[in-house]
Amino acid sequence: MSEPITLRDLSEIPVERLRGVGPKKQKSLETVGIENLFDLVTTYPRRWVDRTNEARIADLVPGEEALVLVTVRSVTKRTTRNRRTMVNVNVGDGSGRMDLVFFNQPWRERQLKDGLQIALYGKADTYRGGLQMSNPVVDLIGDRTGRIVPIYPQSEKAQLNTWEMAGWIDETLRRCVDRGIADPVPKAVLAEHRMIARGDALAGIHLPEDMKQKERARRRLAFDELLRVQLVLVLRKRALERGQRGFEHTPDGELVQRFYDSLPYPLTRAQGRAIEEIFTDLANPHPMHRLLQGDVGSGKTVVSVAAMLTAVHSGHQAALMAPTEVLAEQHATSVRSMLDGVSVPDPDNLFGDRPLRVELLTNRVTGATRKDVLAGLADGSVDIAIGTHALIQEAVGFNSLGMVVVDEQHRFGVEQRSALRDKTADGRMPDTLVMTATPIPRTAAMTVYGDLDVSVLDELPPGRTPIVTMWASDESSEAGVWRDVRAEVEAGRQAYVVCPLIGESEKLEVASAEETFERLAGGELHGLSLGLLHGKLGADEKEATMNRFRDHEIDVLIATTVIEVGVDVPNATVMAILDADRFGIAQLHQLRGRVGRGKHASTCWLVTQPGDPESDGTNPRVEALVATTDGFELAEVDLALRGEGTLMSSAQKGRSDLKLASLRRDRNLVEIAREAAFTIVDADPDLADHPMIADELDMIFSDRDEEFLSRS
Repeated sequence: MSEPITLRDLSEIPVERLRGVGPKKQKSLETVGIENLFDLVTTYPRRWVDRTNEARIADLVPGEEALVLVTVRSVTKRTTRNRRTMVNVNVGDGSGRMDLVFFNQPWRERQLKDGLQIALYGKADTYRGGLQMSNPVVDLIGDRTGRIVPIYPQSEKAQLNTWEMAGWIDETLRRCVDRGIADPVPKAVLAEHRMIARGDALAGIHLPEDMKQKERARRRLAFDELLRVQLVLVLRKRALERGQRGFEHTPDGELVQRFYDSLPYPLTRAQGRAIEEIFTDLANPHPMHRLLQGDVGSGKTVVSVAAMLTAVHSGHQAALMAPTEVLAEQHATSVRSMLDGVSVPDPDNLFGDRPLRVELLTNRVTGATRKDVLAGLADGSVDIAIGTHALIQEAVGFNSLGMVVVDEQHRFGVEQRSALRDKTADGRMPDTLVMTATPIPRTAAMTVYGDLDVSVLDELPPGRTPIVTMWASDESSEAGVWRDVRAEVEAGRQAYVVCPLIGESEKLEVASAEETFERLAGGELHGLSLGLLHGKLGADEKEATMNRFRDHEIDVLIATTVIEVGVDVPNATVMAILDADRFGIAQLHQLRGRVGRGKHASTCWLVTQPGDPESDGTNPRVEALVATTDGFELAEVDLALRGEGTLMSSAQKGRSDLKLASLRRDRNLVEIAREAAFTIVDADPDLADHPMIADELDMIFSDRDEEFLSRS
């Protein structure tokens, strides 16, 4: 055969075909997920040692970290008086000698044999007149030559070391040289973005001549990973668009203009841009599937109302779905007040206009009112329906549902989409706008919500009061928190106290809220009117408490995270979050967004217990919240702190399935990959002209992975 070797070809050759891989090594490789040559060549080095750049023992400075390549001279092991094991290793490199000491790592005696070449990374200190490193990072590199030495993941348990891995990968790549490695990515895409060929990239990542070559190789292979993910998403997106008929709306009609004119403030640039993107979709016969992401208070509701009015102006109905009844009711109040006095142009009406009809439908709307709303939805006299998922129940029939807004990022999957389609008489798919107040880094949004187009609101409307965030980490600063709460209440304002998140147990959280309530009522907040809100209360009780807080009958609301989403009390100006270090960045940011909603300056206190001495009193999450109120900046910090997790359903939790690509580091590559995916799919919708790409997707992604990637 003279055809270039594909990834499929490599996946069909078992590792035992390589020299030195007998039954024992085959089993070892299997335990780390390597069964064939594709698995092997996509097991990339975890780092590279630049032999032209490492320090010599003679150059080491005590107290400073350094990388040094040495040879093992002798190894001894002993047990100390307190029964700890201690392995002492003497190493040298021609310029001098040094001792290594490993505590409680008895296996080092077996691992570090005389004559072995190793790379050490650690801090050298002076001990008994010589240099010593305690518990350094050790990479075994065998007798590898070359300027750049790749270090592969090693497994003591599986008994695999880096030079064995390197040897098998070298042999695999050497056997591919005659036929070459196939490159399915169109040459025009590679040329446009200055990408090297795939074969050169595989050689360059495993056997680089210099660090620049390694970087060029990493860029190309990371691009391949991201392109495959984006192709799955874009293929799915385009198939959905082809398979569904939508509504062609008329954007920028008179009704929308009347709405703009009625607003007490101009749109922000970000709102204008998002509305423009949405209107372009609405004028298109394909159904819109768009994610609108914006920080708390960035004006998402205004954008969604403009979209819904476009559907009404075009003779259809719109629906806004919220995850809870409380949120649905809040939306109904806010949308009605926004549209107060806005009427619909109607040439058939004697007066040229008719009133705009907005109705709320939740399970709490019953009796004659419910009957009236259902009749209005069926005959088309209700223009905008606001409710929970009750809106897509069987009993609810629309006359012509043309636009749906889904609030708060609740996954809106295939079942809900088909339920919506069933609501239209001729099987057309309503346009869908999904809103979220949880900022997602743009690259993650393009990947996690890949079959949705993304619009971003990244500026706040004028008049929003900034929130000052403070950190209280000891008793004296916590006393300042309660002084601040009292001062605000005396000035006629209100406060929230959020109780800690305790593991998975709602029962414990309720206990914690009740205990905090008792403590504050009898202590720091004695004499103030306190309310208690937690998940175990019935819906009516929760609503009654919230209404008393809204009506200012309660000064301080002590609550669990049930207040995280959507609670809107403009008079609440201070929040204290207890044990704030138990919460994630996104959740702290969401909670903080409950204050700063009125005209008064607001404060959010993050209360933590004194940290353990080893942490130097630092807390990166709390520090990030204190430093910025920009949700998008916080989302990037969060991604950096948490790591990226997985994109596919089948990968283990906490292990990123992008082997080289990083959504954080490779933002530019994600955008390039998405653009390339659209270029390829729009010219070749079923990849008939790109059989090798289609085969790679089929080989690498299971149906389950594709479904997981594509759900929205």
